[in-house]
Amino acid sequence: MKKLFFLMFALVGFAFGADNELLGSYTTITACSVIGGSIVLGIAALGGALGMGNAASATISGIARNPSVSNKLSTTMYISLAMIEAQVIYALVICFILLFANPFVTDALKAVAN
Repeated sequence: MKKLFFLMFALVGFAFGADNELLGSYTTITACSVIGGSIVLGIAALGGALGMGNAASATISGIARNPSVSNKLSTTMYISLAMIEAQVIYALVICFILLFANPFVTDALKAVAN
């Protein structure tokens, strides 16, 4: 855990090394977006993995108790896994928006220019 915090602070450190005010605000927003996106994507992946594991566990347990409903349980499990994975993909899309099409950068550059 200490290594993770050290890495996070090391990555944030470049945000405060800028000399220019315009470059400094751009770098700070970019650094915060990278860290925020990484945290959001990590939490989404962790939650998705836990949800998929619980869904598979419950399905296997249900099939073991009543093998005659295995087709119905498997179909329901696949649909729920697709929905769980869709939520993780939504988090990935938000992360990509924060990294590559960041709306906060243009607003900050306009505010500094005025």
